[in-house]
Amino acid sequence: MPLSEQEQRLLDEMERNLYRNEADVVAPRAPRATNARRVVVGCLLAVVGIVVLVLGVSTQLLIVGVGGFALMFVGVLMALTQPVSGHPADAFAGPAGGVAQGGRTGARRGFMDRMNDRWDRRQDERP
Repeated sequence: MPLSEQEQRLLDEMERNLYRNEADVVAPRAPRATNARRVVVGCLLAVVGIVVLVLGVSTQLLIVGVGGFALMFVGVLMALTQPVSGHPADAFAGPAGGVAQGGRTGARRGFMDRMNDRWDRRQDERP
C-alpha cells in the first residue's frame, strides 16, 4: 500500500531532521588503518619470544625466560596497536594537513560513508 503525499512528506522531513541531527549524536573517531608490515613484524617477534621463553624454561635460566616473555609481549603489543602520533588532531588530518570531512580521507572512506554519499546524491536529484 503506497503512502499518501502527506505521509511521504512527513517521512522525508523526519529523515532530513534525523540526518541533520545525526552529527550531534555520533562523535567522530580516528580511522583505524592497519599496517601490514607492523603486524607481520609483531607476529614474528611474538613467535621468537615464545621460542626464547621455552628455551629459557628448558635450560632453567631465569633471565632468558624473562627476556623471551618480554620479547613476546612487545611483539603482541606491536601487532595489535597503532603508533601514537605527537598531536591528537593528527588522527583526523587529511593529506594536505587540514581536517578531512568526517575524519576520513579519500582511500580510507568506509562503507557507511560511501552509502551516505550515495544517499545524499539521490536526495539532491529528487525534484
